[in-house]
Amino acid sequence: MKTSITNKWFLAALLLVAARVGVAGTLGGSAHDFSQAGWNTGGKVCVTCHIPHKSDTTVADAPLWNHKLQATTYALYTSPTLKASVGQPGGISKLCLSCHDGTVAIDSFGGATGTTMISAANNLGSTLKDDHPIGFTYDTALATAKGTMFDPATKNVTIGSSPTRTGTIAALMLTGGKMECTSCHDVHNTFTVGAKGTGMVTMATAGSAICVACHNK
Repeated sequence: MKTSITNKWFLAALLLVAARVGVAGTLGGSAHDFSQAGWNTGGKVCVTCHIPHKSDTTVADAPLWNHKLQATTYALYTSPTLKASVGQPGGISKLCLSCHDGTVAIDSFGGATGTTMISAANNLGSTLKDDHPIGFTYDTALATAKGTMFDPATKNVTIGSSPTRTGTIAALMLTGGKMECTSCHDVHNTFTVGAKGTGMVTMATAGSAICVACHNK
C-alpha cells in the first residue's frame, strides 16, 4: 500500500512537471524568450518580468513583477470619428510599454539598470497617436454610439490556434472592460497564431481577421 501511494505521488509530480514544461515551451522560442540573451545570467525564461521573491508589490496587474516600470505620459490617439474617450494606457499596457516605449532597457530588472534597449522595429515611443487606441472603455454603449463595432458583451470570438479559447469580446479581449495591449496580443504566446506566435497576436492578420473581430465592416 505504501509503495502504491508513493508511486501515485511520484506520478502526480511527474505530470505536474510535464504540464509546466509544456507551458514554458509555449513561451520558449518566442519573441519574449530572453533566455539566450548575453545579459541573462543563467538562461532564465521568466526572470525578466517575474520573480518568486522580493517582487514589486506596487504592481497589481501582473503577478510577482520584476521589471523596471516607466513613468511616461503618452501623446494619445485621436480621430474625428472617434467616439471613445481615450485615456492614458491602463496598468497592464504600461507593463508592456515598460519595454516597448523605448524609455527603459529590456535588461532593467531585479533592481538593476540595464543598457539593452528594444529594437527600433518594436519601439512604439511615447507618441501613441499613430497606434491603435488603447485605454478606453469598450462596452455596449460605445458599440451603439459608434454603429460600426460589435457589442463586446454578445459577440463571440476565438483566440489562438492551438490551443484556442472561445468567448465574448468582453471576456477574452478586454481588461477591466477596456481595450488594452493585451486585447490583441498574448505576451505569454499561449493563445496566439502564426509561427512561434509572430507578433504574439491572438488572431490572424490575414483577411483583417483581427480587425473585423471587433469592427463590423
